[in-house]
Amino acid sequence: MQIVLTYNLKKEDKTKPPDYFSEYDSKETIAAIVFALQSKGHQVETIDAVETDLIAYFKKNHPDFVFNIAEGRPGKFRESEVPAILDYLNIPYTGSDSLSLAIALNKALTKKILRAENIPTPRFQLFSKGTERLNRNLRFPLIVKPNREGSAKGISVFSVVNSEKDLFKKIREIISLYQQEALVEEFIEGKELTVGILENATPTVLPILEIDFSNCQQSGEYFYTWRMKEYQGNRELGLVPIFHCPARLDKKTEEAVKDVALRTHRAIGCSDISRTDIRLSHDNTPYVLEINPLPGLNPKDSNFPLMAYAAGMKYEDLIETILMNALLRRRRFLESIRSN
Repeated sequence: MQIVLTYNLKKEDKTKPPDYFSEYDSKETIAAIVFALQSKGHQVETIDAVETDLIAYFKKNHPDFVFNIAEGRPGKFRESEVPAILDYLNIPYTGSDSLSLAIALNKALTKKILRAENIPTPRFQLFSKGTERLNRNLRFPLIVKPNREGSAKGISVFSVVNSEKDLFKKIREIISLYQQEALVEEFIEGKELTVGILENATPTVLPILEIDFSNCQQSGEYFYTWRMKEYQGNRELGLVPIFHCPARLDKKTEEAVKDVALRTHRAIGCSDISRTDIRLSHDNTPYVLEINPLPGLNPKDSNFPLMAYAAGMKYEDLIETILMNALLRRRRFLESIRSN
């Protein structure tokens, strides 16, 4: 097949905040996906979703399929940009559609859906001005995050606060720096877990990945912050978490965590692939923090491939599975149109 890989390339720009390009992909990730697709016999072309006039490009070029890992241009619905254009031009693509991507990028909206579906998620409050009154039902410690960012952007050890004074200082900082609402939620003490869903005709829950920060005491980091994600493995900084995959969980807890991740995947309407981040409390309640329908696919550093490897998959098979499931969905869609 003729495949176009749509992506956003990481850049260096000292005029931007350090975490500005964190969600974008490295040259290594792009090259790995291209190699994986080519090894399966596909012809591959790559385009940067920011540097390219997507509408003009896809009107002129109509590939068999688009393998989409693009974050899109900056904005409230940036991750929806590529799927929306492709749907308009009737070009099939991998991954979730524009609606699911828009919902998942908005943490507060996602949490409202989770609560409606009786899926555990930390209690929260959204602040758009920084002058709102704090909901007295919320219990410290609280964590403050940008509402519409991924890759732990805007999250540091200082995001966890224990007083109203520190809370509102952090809220105003997030609103000013990221030009969006600040999400405040209860900080859940416990294990950091992430769960991958890979669809191949039917959804498959990959082995749960546990991120253990007990080896990071030198850094002062004890959960997934932006600094931890960006410099993961740096021994000089003490950012050396230990990965356990499968996670160190009893069978009952493992099944509960997997069930919550799968229900989250379905509640948000994700397709082909997703990764759900979970904090497992001391009483073994799996609290969903967020879901990422565009998880990182770096073959060495990203969590999703690590879970796929634990399931016995090779990287090229992981990439091909994502593509083949999208192809199967497309065929079913066309068959349903014909039958009507």
